[in-house]
Amino acid sequence: MKKTLFLNPPSLEGFDGGAGARYQAKREVRSFWFPTWLGQLAALVPGSKLIDAPAHDQSLGDILPLASQYELLVIYASAATYASEVKVAEAFKAANPKLMIGMVGAHVATVPEESLKASDAIDFVARNEFDYTILEVAEGTKPLTAIDGLTTRGPDGAVVATPDRALITDMDALPFVTPIYRRDCKIENYFIGYLKHPYMSFYTGRGCRSKCTFCLWPQTIGGRSYRARSAASVIQEVTEARAMFPEVKEFFFDDDTFTDDLERVEEIARGIGKLGIPWSCNAKANIPRKTLEVLKANGLRLLLVGYESGVQEILNNVRKGLRLDTVRQFSKDCHELGIVVHGTFILGLPGETRETIAQTLAFAKEVNPRTLQVSMAAPYPGTELYRQAIENGWFKQEDGLVRQDGWQMAALHYPHLSSEEIFQAVAGFYKGFYFRPSKIAEIVLEMVQDWDMMKRRLREGVEFFQFLRTRDTKPAC
Repeated sequence: MKKTLFLNPPSLEGFDGGAGARYQAKREVRSFWFPTWLGQLAALVPGSKLIDAPAHDQSLGDILPLASQYELLVIYASAATYASEVKVAEAFKAANPKLMIGMVGAHVATVPEESLKASDAIDFVARNEFDYTILEVAEGTKPLTAIDGLTTRGPDGAVVATPDRALITDMDALPFVTPIYRRDCKIENYFIGYLKHPYMSFYTGRGCRSKCTFCLWPQTIGGRSYRARSAASVIQEVTEARAMFPEVKEFFFDDDTFTDDLERVEEIARGIGKLGIPWSCNAKANIPRKTLEVLKANGLRLLLVGYESGVQEILNNVRKGLRLDTVRQFSKDCHELGIVVHGTFILGLPGETRETIAQTLAFAKEVNPRTLQVSMAAPYPGTELYRQAIENGWFKQEDGLVRQDGWQMAALHYPHLSSEEIFQAVAGFYKGFYFRPSKIAEIVLEMVQDWDMMKRRLREGVEFFQFLRTRDTKPAC
């Protein structure tokens, strides 16, 4: 077995890092997700080590001395920061020319040949769902050209793409990631504004049944089907993690849509409910009230819900698979049951106009999630949105997705709506939602009832106002 280092590489200060750098830019409030994809690899490969540099404030200079201690380096890469990750690979190769270096992640899976050719320091790119692909590379019993799921170079230097690796069907066969967190991560360094601190997150399944055109993971690594671990396996890991991390105040299930299988999520909830552990998850805004009641009765605290838009035509355009009347009923049920909702919205999706942005803000006020996140539509390579944007001239590839200072750019533009208007609408949306007497009173009440929440909200408030000021001091592109 090759001595292996898994690396979430250093990035810009304030860059939102963690679970594959899910949101690949600076955020209005800094946050860090657990490096679940790399953690899964580290759990599979004996004797390996995981370094999550952004969450632990580690620079390239801090970690580069490790180059001589390893035989295989696997870097998690993203579309927004790939040029930076290539430089990290080149620095490690220069420090140890014998080091084998590979890239994983949705971006390199989408454009594997281009990613490989970016530098001679990169020996291979692992495509799609790469767990067992990387295990075979680490075992070292086969040449790279004989391992499914790789794009690499042949003996003559030509690019070789091996056959695709089949998606994993037995998710229970994967080892737990939480022991890797204990070994390699300082859990107090991971925080999300809407989750209790310290929290812990991991996947219980992969893929998503929804057909959203903008979502990267189901269209690249995870797939459109939801392949999940058994309820018994999930309950066992939570039970063990609770014993290992008694300080954790909340567990978060980071599956793209944890509620895709209602029968399974109810079974998991009942199992966790017996442990008395607060938990939260990603959810679609179509959960029936009877299921919400079961979840709430068994420890559910918060749902992270992708509302995206308050305009039915836009939801239809991106194939969200939701009706606004269903969303309204779901939101009403959550309020009545005392389930906290963190809502996410996207401005600039196909069909967006100045009027629809105003309608979505009005809708956000109506459904009134406790907190929200507003993003600009990002056409990531590998998505249907990317294809549409290129075909219709909505996106210029050379402009990129993120500015040099780490802030997201308004990547899309339409004949009737400029990228600058979309960019400016984000700040207006936040102000319109939060700067209301009722919302301010809600937040203040939450703060006075919980000292920890008081400290967090004050810190986040400072970051939020700094976000508004810093973001608008430079042009959108």
